[in-house]
Amino acid sequence: MTTPLLVLDTPTLYYRAYHGLPDTIRSPHGRPVHAAKGLLDALTQLTEQWASRRIVAVMDADWRPDFRTGLLPSYKAHRVTDEARGTETPPDLEIQLPVIFDALAALGIPIAEVPGTEADDVIASIVHQCAHEDIVVVSSDRDLLALLRPDRRVRIHRPRNGGLWETTSAADLPGLFQVSTGTEYRALAALRGDPSDGIPGAPGIGDKTAAKLIAGWGGLEEVLAAAARGEKDHGLSPKRREALVEHAEAIRAGHRVMEGLHDLPVGEFVAGAGAAPDAERAARLATEQGLERSMARVLAALRGESAPRSAPDVRAAPPEDGAAPAPVPPAPPGWASRFVAFDLETTGVDPHSARIVSASLVPFAEGREQASHDWLVDPGVEIPEAAQRVHGITTERVRADGVPTVRAVPELLAAIRSLGQSGTPLVGHNIVYDLTVLAAEAVRLGMLPSPGALLDLLPPVLDTLVLDKQHERFRRGPRTLTALCEHYGIALTEAHDARADARAAGLIALALAGASAELAGTPAEALHARQIDWKREQSAGLQEWLRRKRPDAVVSGDWPLEAR
Repeated sequence: MTTPLLVLDTPTLYYRAYHGLPDTIRSPHGRPVHAAKGLLDALTQLTEQWASRRIVAVMDADWRPDFRTGLLPSYKAHRVTDEARGTETPPDLEIQLPVIFDALAALGIPIAEVPGTEADDVIASIVHQCAHEDIVVVSSDRDLLALLRPDRRVRIHRPRNGGLWETTSAADLPGLFQVSTGTEYRALAALRGDPSDGIPGAPGIGDKTAAKLIAGWGGLEEVLAAAARGEKDHGLSPKRREALVEHAEAIRAGHRVMEGLHDLPVGEFVAGAGAAPDAERAARLATEQGLERSMARVLAALRGESAPRSAPDVRAAPPEDGAAPAPVPPAPPGWASRFVAFDLETTGVDPHSARIVSASLVPFAEGREQASHDWLVDPGVEIPEAAQRVHGITTERVRADGVPTVRAVPELLAAIRSLGQSGTPLVGHNIVYDLTVLAAEAVRLGMLPSPGALLDLLPPVLDTLVLDKQHERFRRGPRTLTALCEHYGIALTEAHDARADARAAGLIALALAGASAELAGTPAEALHARQIDWKREQSAGLQEWLRRKRPDAVVSGDWPLEAR
């Protein structure tokens, strides 16, 4: 059986690593190499997952080509960081690009770029010209969903929240976007717009409305023509007709801009996929850059061997001469070997009315923290001053840099659904609050029919507050996240930061697994079920104690969601 051709949108992978990994990952010379390390680790994961070493690494020869900016001057304009050079690349990423190129060459992976074009164009040309191939396009760029057609063996493999991945085929488009083909998806995207690429779309039209318009009228030009005629059916309200008519030319320009070129010379790149690595060159480069472990893993994966387990490459500075290497801790047992930690920061303390302002999912694998996925969210309402004092996130900041709730909540739900499908536990401290907030937000957006519907999506949930109380029921003192970090010797320097709090909850979970053989040895599904009873008992005990001073005190025993 022929293995699939893995076509990498390489810039999206190294940008993801650059933003997701700490810049304390440095070479022996003190230069950052976190983007290079992240790309190598992604190569290992992809090679193992798809059992294929047939890889093409596509690059941007021109990330903002003239033929696109000529159609739409706003195309990616907001990303330009250096007007003189027209670049979007941060300096400490730019110095890693030669390392990335050298590593790919040493691994025998063709670097595919064509002057004057973007990676999307090279990918589109490969897909169009290799109709006989089983192709997996690896990219976070949603525009590439336009390549999906029922007559093609093409899948889009997208990095998702919490270190997870999502694979989409043409058959998945109706369920995800209510469109039938990639062509219809491109029309939907043109109507909706994409601020991240400077594609305007029509104000007030999102995915659902765009899908309804396309399904009703048949295509982009048909939708625009119906709006111009003053039609009323299939979602064409007066306000939407006005927006479509006013922005028709910008919508058409965005539609053309999103179409990838089909006729680029890509045959040589495809033919070179699967070449043997130059192991000596790869090892020499890895030693020079301090990437020995990541390089060893990807070489093993390309040879079809099990990747060696070892300590991560994270280092604040090169070790001193003669220093002994840090010991590799044993992999935690059971559920503690793999889980994802979760935290939200919000506008208030009532989980039924609070809005999300930041979120983080932090994966843990074999006892080690992985790259997180984080959201800064514009809740669409003013953030109260009391909440700002807690987490430091202002209304001005989320309006300038945040993503809208309507985008963030679906992504969070998709990540949690993926965890549920894989059975990967979700960990948090007093996680009943975070899940209740998320459920309420999803109901407000019409994504869930009721808060309880979230329960159907959830993986096994582990609450470090409930577990710690059960582990040491009679220990005195508070059980806040900060208190547990102090108790278990965990550094928490940025309390009430979603990523820091999620990370702390994950480390507490590992500490609990190390301290209690019973907790560590109980399957996550069984622990989830037991926590329902433990939380009820713990709340009843606390309520009884509080009523000695306040007879009307009520402590909810609901878990993992709090009822109104």
